Amino acid sequence: MIAVEEHTIKQIPCLVVTENNKQSIPLPTIIYFHGFTSAKEHNLPLAFLLAKKGFRVLLPDAYLHGAREEKITEEQLQMSFWKVVLKNIEELELIKDHLDEENLIAKDQIGIAGTSMGGITTSAALRKFDWIKAGAILMGSPKITDFARELITVFEQEHNQRIDERELESIFNQLEELDLSKDIPALKERPLFLWHGEADQVVPFSHSYSFYKEAKQYYKNEEYIQFSREENRDHKVSRSAILDAVTWFCKHLVN
Repeated sequence: MIAVEEHTIKQIPCLVVTENNKQSIPLPTIIYFHGFTSAKEHNLPLAFLLAKKGFRVLLPDAYLHGAREEKITEEQLQMSFWKVVLKNIEELELIKDHLDEENLIAKDQIGIAGTSMGGITTSAALRKFDWIKAGAILMGSPKITDFARELITVFEQEHNQRIDERELESIFNQLEELDLSKDIPALKERPLFLWHGEADQVVPFSHSYSFYKEAKQYYKNEEYIQFSREENRDHKVSRSAILDAVTWFCKHLVN
Protein backbone atom coordinates (compact mmCIF):
# COMPACT_ATOMS: atom_id res chain seq x y z
CA MET A 1 0.00 0.00 0.00
CA ILE A 2 1.21 3.50 -0.82
CA ALA A 3 0.83 6.30 1.71
CA VAL A 4 0.30 9.92 0.67
CA GLU A 5 0.76 12.40 3.49
CA GLU A 6 0.45 16.17 3.64
CA HIS A 7 3.36 17.88 5.38
CA THR A 8 4.52 21.44 5.82
CA ILE A 9 8.31 21.47 5.66
CA LYS A 10 9.95 24.77 6.56
CA GLN A 11 6.61 26.46 5.71
CA ILE A 12 6.51 24.70 2.31
CA PRO A 13 3.38 22.58 1.65
CA CYS A 14 4.45 19.15 0.43
CA LEU A 15 2.98 15.77 -0.33
CA VAL A 16 5.21 12.94 0.84
CA VAL A 17 4.65 9.61 -0.91
CA THR A 18 6.12 6.33 0.37
CA GLU A 19 5.26 2.72 0.91
CA ASN A 20 3.08 2.44 3.99
CA ASN A 21 4.94 1.90 7.28
CA LYS A 22 8.18 3.25 5.76
CA GLN A 23 7.46 6.91 6.38
CA SER A 24 10.05 7.27 9.15
CA ILE A 25 12.96 5.23 7.85
CA PRO A 26 15.81 6.28 5.51
CA LEU A 27 14.92 5.70 1.86
CA PRO A 28 16.29 6.73 -1.52
CA THR A 29 14.56 10.08 -1.97
CA ILE A 30 13.38 12.13 -4.94
CA ILE A 31 12.13 15.72 -4.84
CA TYR A 32 9.88 16.46 -7.80
CA PHE A 33 8.95 20.00 -8.88
CA HIS A 34 5.74 20.70 -10.81
CA GLY A 35 5.30 23.02 -13.77
CA PHE A 36 4.07 26.60 -14.10
CA THR A 37 0.40 27.04 -13.02
CA SER A 38 0.34 23.40 -11.87
CA ALA A 39 0.44 22.05 -8.29
CA LYS A 40 1.99 19.28 -6.23
CA GLU A 41 -0.87 16.79 -6.49
CA HIS A 42 -0.73 16.79 -10.30
CA ASN A 43 2.40 14.64 -10.15
CA LEU A 44 0.96 11.95 -7.87
CA PRO A 45 0.87 9.29 -10.65
CA LEU A 46 4.64 9.52 -11.07
CA ALA A 47 5.19 9.67 -7.30
CA PHE A 48 3.03 6.57 -6.87
CA LEU A 49 5.11 4.58 -9.36
CA LEU A 50 8.37 5.69 -7.73
CA ALA A 51 7.07 4.88 -4.23
CA LYS A 52 6.17 1.36 -5.42
CA LYS A 53 9.85 0.95 -6.30
CA GLY A 54 10.91 1.88 -2.78
CA PHE A 55 11.54 5.62 -3.10
CA ARG A 56 10.36 8.43 -0.87
CA VAL A 57 8.97 11.17 -3.13
CA LEU A 58 8.40 14.76 -2.03
CA LEU A 59 6.11 16.97 -4.09
CA PRO A 60 6.38 20.61 -2.96
CA ASP A 61 4.02 23.39 -3.97
CA ALA A 62 6.03 26.15 -5.63
CA TYR A 63 5.67 29.75 -4.53
CA LEU A 64 2.35 31.25 -5.81
CA HIS A 65 1.10 27.77 -6.76
CA GLY A 66 -1.25 25.19 -5.30
CA ALA A 67 -1.88 25.81 -1.62
CA ARG A 68 0.30 28.93 -1.95
CA GLU A 69 -1.81 30.67 -4.58
CA GLU A 70 -2.42 34.37 -4.10
CA LYS A 71 -5.01 36.69 -5.59
CA ILE A 72 -2.91 38.09 -8.39
CA THR A 73 -3.57 38.54 -12.09
CA GLU A 74 -2.35 36.17 -14.78
CA GLU A 75 0.00 38.91 -15.95
CA GLN A 76 1.46 39.28 -12.44
CA LEU A 77 1.94 35.51 -12.25
CA GLN A 78 3.73 35.47 -15.61
CA MET A 79 5.98 38.27 -14.41
CA SER A 80 6.83 36.12 -11.38
CA PHE A 81 8.00 33.08 -13.37
CA TRP A 82 11.71 33.46 -12.67
CA LYS A 83 11.08 34.55 -9.10
CA VAL A 84 9.28 31.22 -8.62
CA VAL A 85 12.22 29.29 -10.11
CA LEU A 86 14.70 31.09 -7.86
CA LYS A 87 12.42 30.45 -4.87
CA ASN A 88 12.32 26.74 -5.78
CA ILE A 89 16.12 26.61 -5.58
CA GLU A 90 16.12 28.34 -2.21
CA GLU A 91 13.44 26.02 -0.86
CA LEU A 92 15.06 22.88 -2.25
CA GLU A 93 17.96 23.47 0.11
CA LEU A 94 15.53 23.91 3.03
CA ILE A 95 13.80 20.63 2.19
CA LYS A 96 17.15 18.84 1.92
CA ASP A 97 18.16 20.21 5.34
CA HIS A 98 14.92 18.89 6.83
CA LEU A 99 15.48 15.44 5.33
CA ASP A 100 18.99 15.37 6.77
CA GLU A 101 17.78 16.52 10.19
CA GLU A 102 15.24 13.69 10.26
CA ASN A 103 17.71 11.14 8.82
CA LEU A 104 15.33 10.24 6.00
CA ILE A 105 17.77 9.87 3.08
CA ALA A 106 19.34 6.44 2.64
CA LYS A 107 23.07 6.53 1.87
CA ASP A 108 22.90 10.08 0.43
CA GLN A 109 20.70 8.75 -2.38
CA ILE A 110 18.79 11.87 -3.38
CA GLY A 111 17.51 12.77 -6.82
CA ILE A 112 15.82 15.86 -8.24
CA ALA A 113 13.36 15.98 -11.12
CA GLY A 114 10.62 18.14 -12.55
CA THR A 115 8.26 19.01 -15.36
CA SER A 116 8.61 22.17 -17.48
CA MET A 117 9.28 24.90 -14.88
CA GLY A 118 10.19 22.04 -12.57
CA GLY A 119 12.65 20.76 -15.16
CA ILE A 120 14.17 24.23 -15.36
CA THR A 121 14.45 24.15 -11.58
CA THR A 122 16.16 20.76 -11.80
CA SER A 123 18.79 22.00 -14.25
CA ALA A 124 19.54 24.99 -12.03
CA ALA A 125 19.75 22.77 -8.96
CA LEU A 126 22.28 20.51 -10.69
CA ARG A 127 24.45 23.54 -11.34
CA LYS A 128 24.24 24.73 -7.72
CA PHE A 129 24.16 21.59 -5.54
CA ASP A 130 26.68 18.79 -5.82
CA TRP A 131 24.80 16.63 -3.29
CA ILE A 132 22.26 15.72 -5.98
CA LYS A 133 23.09 12.21 -7.14
CA ALA A 134 20.80 11.94 -10.20
CA GLY A 135 18.38 14.14 -12.11
CA ALA A 136 15.55 14.05 -14.63
CA ILE A 137 14.45 17.03 -16.74
CA LEU A 138 11.11 16.56 -18.46
CA MET A 139 10.43 19.21 -21.14
CA GLY A 140 12.44 21.85 -19.29
CA SER A 141 15.17 24.05 -20.72
CA PRO A 142 18.69 23.69 -19.28
CA LYS A 143 19.50 26.94 -21.13
CA ILE A 144 17.69 29.11 -18.64
CA THR A 145 19.28 32.44 -19.57
CA ASP A 146 18.40 31.99 -23.24
CA PHE A 147 14.90 30.88 -22.34
CA ALA A 148 14.44 33.86 -20.03
CA ARG A 149 15.35 36.26 -22.83
CA GLU A 150 12.85 34.58 -25.13
CA LEU A 151 10.06 34.68 -22.55
CA ILE A 152 10.71 38.33 -21.71
CA THR A 153 10.66 39.31 -25.39
CA VAL A 154 7.33 37.53 -25.89
CA PHE A 155 5.88 39.08 -22.73
CA GLU A 156 6.87 42.61 -23.76
CA GLN A 157 5.40 42.12 -27.24
CA GLU A 158 2.13 40.61 -26.01
CA HIS A 159 1.58 43.21 -23.30
CA ASN A 160 3.10 46.16 -25.18
CA GLN A 161 5.26 47.17 -22.25
CA ARG A 162 8.91 47.23 -21.29
CA ILE A 163 10.23 45.58 -18.16
CA ASP A 164 12.46 47.78 -16.02
CA GLU A 165 16.09 47.40 -17.11
CA ARG A 166 17.39 47.23 -13.54
CA GLU A 167 14.95 44.45 -12.75
CA LEU A 168 16.05 42.53 -15.84
CA GLU A 169 19.71 42.94 -14.95
CA SER A 170 19.05 41.53 -11.49
CA ILE A 171 17.19 38.55 -12.92
CA PHE A 172 19.86 37.72 -15.49
CA ASN A 173 22.69 38.05 -12.98
CA GLN A 174 21.00 35.44 -10.80
CA LEU A 175 20.16 33.16 -13.71
CA GLU A 176 23.69 33.28 -15.11
CA GLU A 177 24.94 31.72 -11.88
CA LEU A 178 22.41 28.89 -12.17
CA ASP A 179 22.57 28.26 -15.93
CA LEU A 180 23.75 24.66 -16.35
CA SER A 181 24.43 25.18 -20.05
CA LYS A 182 27.12 27.71 -19.12
CA ASP A 183 28.93 25.31 -16.79
CA ILE A 184 28.32 21.77 -18.02
CA PRO A 185 31.32 20.39 -16.06
CA ALA A 186 29.26 21.19 -12.92
CA LEU A 187 27.31 18.02 -13.75
CA LYS A 188 30.38 16.00 -12.78
CA GLU A 189 29.04 13.13 -14.91
CA ARG A 190 26.06 12.63 -12.61
CA PRO A 191 23.26 10.56 -14.15
CA LEU A 192 20.90 12.81 -16.09
CA PHE A 193 17.75 11.90 -18.02
CA LEU A 194 16.13 14.40 -20.41
CA TRP A 195 12.80 14.00 -22.16
CA HIS A 196 11.16 16.39 -24.61
CA GLY A 197 8.40 16.33 -27.19
CA GLU A 198 9.52 17.51 -30.62
CA ALA A 199 6.33 19.55 -31.15
CA ASP A 200 6.58 21.47 -27.87
CA GLN A 201 5.56 25.10 -28.47
CA VAL A 202 6.04 26.25 -24.87
CA VAL A 203 9.59 25.21 -23.99
CA PRO A 204 11.81 24.78 -27.07
CA PHE A 205 12.77 21.20 -27.90
CA SER A 206 16.00 22.57 -29.38
CA HIS A 207 17.17 23.81 -25.97
CA SER A 208 17.09 20.33 -24.46
CA TYR A 209 18.49 18.51 -27.46
CA SER A 210 21.36 20.89 -28.22
CA PHE A 211 22.28 20.86 -24.53
CA TYR A 212 22.29 17.04 -24.52
CA LYS A 213 24.55 16.85 -27.58
CA GLU A 214 27.06 19.15 -25.91
CA ALA A 215 26.78 17.66 -22.43
CA LYS A 216 27.32 14.04 -23.48
CA GLN A 217 30.81 14.98 -24.62
CA TYR A 218 31.67 15.49 -20.95
CA TYR A 219 30.65 11.94 -20.01
CA LYS A 220 33.15 9.11 -20.17
CA ASN A 221 30.23 6.70 -19.75
CA GLU A 222 27.44 7.89 -22.04
CA GLU A 223 25.00 5.55 -20.29
CA TYR A 224 24.89 8.16 -17.54
CA ILE A 225 23.18 10.70 -19.78
CA GLN A 226 20.12 9.90 -21.85
CA PHE A 227 17.87 11.93 -24.12
CA SER A 228 14.41 10.68 -25.01
CA ARG A 229 12.37 12.41 -27.71
CA GLU A 230 8.84 11.91 -28.96
CA GLU A 231 7.68 12.90 -32.42
CA ASN A 232 4.47 14.98 -32.59
CA ARG A 233 4.35 15.33 -28.80
CA ASP A 234 3.53 18.82 -27.55
CA HIS A 235 3.93 20.31 -24.07
CA LYS A 236 2.52 17.36 -22.19
CA VAL A 237 4.46 14.55 -20.53
CA SER A 238 3.56 11.14 -21.93
CA ARG A 239 3.09 7.93 -19.97
CA SER A 240 6.17 6.45 -21.62
CA ALA A 241 8.21 9.44 -20.41
CA ILE A 242 6.98 8.88 -16.86
CA LEU A 243 7.86 5.19 -17.02
CA ASP A 244 11.29 5.99 -18.45
CA ALA A 245 11.96 8.45 -15.62
CA VAL A 246 11.02 5.81 -13.04
CA THR A 247 13.32 3.29 -14.71
CA TRP A 248 16.11 5.87 -14.78
CA PHE A 249 16.02 6.49 -11.04
CA CYS A 250 15.77 2.77 -10.30
CA LYS A 251 18.94 2.22 -12.32
CA HIS A 252 20.98 5.26 -11.36
CA LEU A 253 19.96 6.42 -7.89
CA VAL A 254 19.78 3.19 -5.89
CA ASN A 255 23.16 1.69 -5.05
